[in-house]
Amino acid sequence: MPQRSWGFKKDTKCHQSWRTGRAVPFKEGTQNLGILIIKSCVYNSSLLLKEVTMKALYCQHNSDGEVTFVFKERENLPVTRDNDVKIQVKACGLNWVDTKLLSEMKTKKEFLPTGREIAGVVLEVGNKVSFFQPDDEVVGILPLDSEESGLCEVALVHEHYLVHKPEKVPWVEAAGTIRDGLRAYTALHYLSHVSPGKTVLIMDGASPFGTIAIQLAQHRGAKVISTAYSLEDKQFLERLRPPVARVIDASAGKIDVAESCLEETGGLGVDIVLDAGVRLYSKEYESTLKRQLLPHKHDIITLLSVGGHWVTTERDLQLDPPDSHCLFGKGATVSFLNDEVWNLSNVQQGKYLRILEDVMEKLSNNIFRPQLDEPVPLYEAKVSMEIVQKNQARKRQVIQF
Repeated sequence: MPQRSWGFKKDTKCHQSWRTGRAVPFKEGTQNLGILIIKSCVYNSSLLLKEVTMKALYCQHNSDGEVTFVFKERENLPVTRDNDVKIQVKACGLNWVDTKLLSEMKTKKEFLPTGREIAGVVLEVGNKVSFFQPDDEVVGILPLDSEESGLCEVALVHEHYLVHKPEKVPWVEAAGTIRDGLRAYTALHYLSHVSPGKTVLIMDGASPFGTIAIQLAQHRGAKVISTAYSLEDKQFLERLRPPVARVIDASAGKIDVAESCLEETGGLGVDIVLDAGVRLYSKEYESTLKRQLLPHKHDIITLLSVGGHWVTTERDLQLDPPDSHCLFGKGATVSFLNDEVWNLSNVQQGKYLRILEDVMEKLSNNIFRPQLDEPVPLYEAKVSMEIVQKNQARKRQVIQF
C-alpha cells in the first residue's frame, strides 16, 4: 500500500493547524495545493514572530549631563528564570529618573530602563515561584538596578518585588499610586511614627505624593497642616475631605510658614514635618522662583515641637553648629526620605511587601484617592517622561497599554 501524504486541510484552518501541530491527510489530487498552503502557513508564522518584537523606553544620560529618552526594540522575549514572573504590563507610572543616585551606585549603562511602577497580568512563572500563578493581577516596583523597562508590553520581575492587585482597583490607579504610597509610609510610619493626636506639616500637599501623605496622616488620626504654592493648589487642598486643619498659602512668598504653624498649634510647634525641599541660603541666592518659595531650614527647625521629627527630601541639607544645637535642645530628629533603601537589603523584604499590600488595600477602600492625570498611550511615553523629568507635571503621569 502506498504511503499517505500528510498536510494541512485547507487555508481557513491553516493558522490553527500550524499552532496545534495537527495535520490532516490530503485528498487525492490536492498535493500541489497543500504545498501552497504550507508556504502560506510559514509566511503567517513569520508575521506572528514579528509581533513578538516590542519597543521599550530607556533613559540615556549624555556626557553633557542632559537626559534624553529613546525607544529601543526588543527582538526576543526574555527567558523566565526560576524566581521570575513574566508580566503583561497594563499600566506604568512615571517618576523622575534619579541619574545622580544611579551614578553613585556605579550603574554605568548607556541606556537605563525607564518606568518602574507597573501593574499587569501574570503570563508565566519560574519553577521556584510560589506566590503567583498565570492570570494573577499584580502590581509592584522594579528595583533600581533592574534590566527591565516597565514601559514595555512584557516585563520580567523577581517575585519578591510584586504583590497581588485587588480586583476592583483599576490598572492606572494601581501603577500611579504604588510609589507615592510607599514614600508616604516610609516617611510617616517608619521615620516619624505618626499616631493619633500628632500635628503634621506636609509641604506642597497638592502634589501627587503630598496628597497621599495627607490622606495617610489623617487616616492615622493626625492633624494635618499643608502649604500651597499656587491658587489652584490652595483650592484643591481646601476641597479635600476630611478637611485639612489649615492651608498656608505660600504662593506669594509673603506668609511666614513658621509663624503660621506656631499660631495653629498654640506655640507648641508641629510634631512631624515632611518637606518638599528647603532653602539653604537667602532667597537672592536661589536660582528659581520655586526654590525661593521654599521655607528656609531655620524656619523648619523653629516650627518643630519638642521631640519633633523632620523628614526631609533635601539630599544636600547642611546643618551648621547653631542648627544642631537648636535641634539638640528640642530633642528633635532629622531623617532623610529615600524610599529606595527598602531594596538595598533583603532583611527588609517582608516589611516592604507588607507596605505595598497595605497601599493597595487602602486604594481599594478609597482611603487613598490619588492625583492622577489622564492616562496616555505608550507612543506618547517619551514626551510624558520629558515633562516628568523637568518636574513640570502637577499630577501623576501614567502610561496605559
